[in-house]
Amino acid sequence: MLARTGAVTRAGRGMHRAAVVTAIGTGQLLAWGCSFYLPAVLAEPLARDVGVDVPTVFLAFSLAMGGSALVGPASGRAIDRWGGRPVLIASNLMFAAGLAALALAGGPVSMFVAWAAIGVAMGVGLYEAAFATVVRLYGTAAKDAITGITLFGGFASTVGWPLSAWMEARWGWRGACAGWALLHLAVALPLNAAVPRARPEGVVPDPHPAAPASEREPAGVADRAGPTVAAGRATFALLAFVFASTWFVTTAFAAHGPRMLQMAGTTAAVAVAVGALVGPAQVLGRLTQFWPLRRADPLKVAQAATLGHPAAVLVLLLGGPAFAPLFALLHGAGGGLMTISRGALPLALFGAVGYGARQGWLMAPTRIAQAVAPYVFGLMLERWGAGALWGTTALSVLAWLALRAVPSASARTSTSSTSSAPRP
Repeated sequence: MLARTGAVTRAGRGMHRAAVVTAIGTGQLLAWGCSFYLPAVLAEPLARDVGVDVPTVFLAFSLAMGGSALVGPASGRAIDRWGGRPVLIASNLMFAAGLAALALAGGPVSMFVAWAAIGVAMGVGLYEAAFATVVRLYGTAAKDAITGITLFGGFASTVGWPLSAWMEARWGWRGACAGWALLHLAVALPLNAAVPRARPEGVVPDPHPAAPASEREPAGVADRAGPTVAAGRATFALLAFVFASTWFVTTAFAAHGPRMLQMAGTTAAVAVAVGALVGPAQVLGRLTQFWPLRRADPLKVAQAATLGHPAAVLVLLLGGPAFAPLFALLHGAGGGLMTISRGALPLALFGAVGYGARQGWLMAPTRIAQAVAPYVFGLMLERWGAGALWGTTALSVLAWLALRAVPSASARTSTSSTSSAPRP
């Protein structure tokens, strides 16, 4: 009887956590779909209507991403103090306001102001905030929750692009922006409002509260995590470089993938079809964090993930356009794993205390890299064609070398009693 009661309790707790992940993950799908993936569909009609050229729309979008880096640390500190629920709710209101302002934009100035508002919402409500929210709820046992959230986010382009196109065809680009704003108010906000309140500031949840062994973090991973892990400021700087460089590569392909593939020898139709494989490949890569890589050291997983893009480039440039689908699978799987590493690796190295603010500082260079990637990689393609991929390969290899310089698991364990994680 007691065993049965315990099993029911554990099942209820598992269902509750799954509901939290579903709520936050759905909110992330909408947040990414209405921001990062919006210009690809609406840039042309928006530019035509407000009297600017398409590059100007992307400039406003790039400035929005750069501006999001400025508010990330403050958002993280707020989550550390009050938990993620109020911050995620605020982000929904900000997204709705920014999208409504964009729908009403009558010229270049009002368009830039609207994108600036959306940029603030991005800094408050994208992955870093979602990851910090579940870390405040579950402490060092949040890795599976982080993985689950990224599975939802992985479908942002798959859902966002067709949905934006459908709304634009039915109601025009202004109606599409208004539709996204309504989705934040009617869907994402109630879901985020249902997220449990966090414990008081400074209280880190027990990572294994009577949980069965199958639900616990691998031995030697969760046990190493905590504010006394020996990962100093040099490690912090290395991680900031790794995340910025790998997201430069990911954003560059997201902006120029079909064009780049055509330069590598594929037809336009094949380039579009191959580009569509990247999203599912990202999701498949993330699924490996449930099995078979669930018990793997997050540092080793991140190191392997940085090599996904270089392996993809070698396959494409040495094997030819016939290997373009394999390029998409390798590139996408590596990027999918790195998305999880953005949340799981800092948690494993630095622990749960101060996670939100730390993530804000870690991701600030990443937002800037994302902002400049479309423009810089576009120049690289103009100058070198498909050879520009050797540049992104070099950047990925540098990221791998940076991760190799991060202290090993044994070194972190042996020095954890005397060192503490940096708190910017």
